[in-house]
Amino acid sequence: MDTDSAIIALSALSQSTRLEIFRLLVRHEPDGLPAGEVARQLDLPQNTISVHLGTLARAGLLTSQRRSRLIVYRACLVRLQELMLFLVKDCCAGNPELCTPLIADLSACCPSPESCS
Repeated sequence: MDTDSAIIALSALSQSTRLEIFRLLVRHEPDGLPAGEVARQLDLPQNTISVHLGTLARAGLLTSQRRSRLIVYRACLVRLQELMLFLVKDCCAGNPELCTPLIADLSACCPSPESCS
């Protein structure tokens, strides 16, 4: 991940509704949720959700797939992993052992994410 991509992803997550949407979809991996269910669970209007889902998708943080009449959204865990690794890439001024607990915690919660396509 490069700096511009990281800024786009972080910008997309820097709004409270989008952050809630993303966290909700992370909790529903690997199945994802239809847009209407995202709106229902967060008690938001459908058109508001659509705008936020679009922003997150353009940032590469979500994928969508049509299933019959529904569009199901999923969190892109690979993109999240890339973002987290970008943020800690030069961790601890060349003393990686200082970051070992952080990396272990991230690995434990996000084992081998699938590719986002």
